Amino acid sequence: MPVFDLPRPAPHTLCWVRVTRERPDGFVEFDFAIGSPDLAVDLILPRPAFEAFCAEHQVRLIDDAQAATLAAEQAKWRYGRPGLTE
Repeated sequence: MPVFDLPRPAPHTLCWVRVTRERPDGFVEFDFAIGSPDLAVDLILPRPAFEAFCAEHQVRLIDDAQAATLAAEQAKWRYGRPGLTE
């Protein structure tokens, strides 16, 4: 049973997770996004709850290469740096 009874995204909506840190105390720090990985929230859960959360939301994991691409794209908007094209 979920800890919080939150509304769920529509079944066809993609949910994304990027693990940012696995702590020695058993907690997992991660970014969670709904619809697009461009805007995410930082969350932390114990490993068993994290796995249940991912299964519940049928998430797609973002790997390091995808995360680097997202970070470069966000840098264009965040810093307005000319010359950032790819």
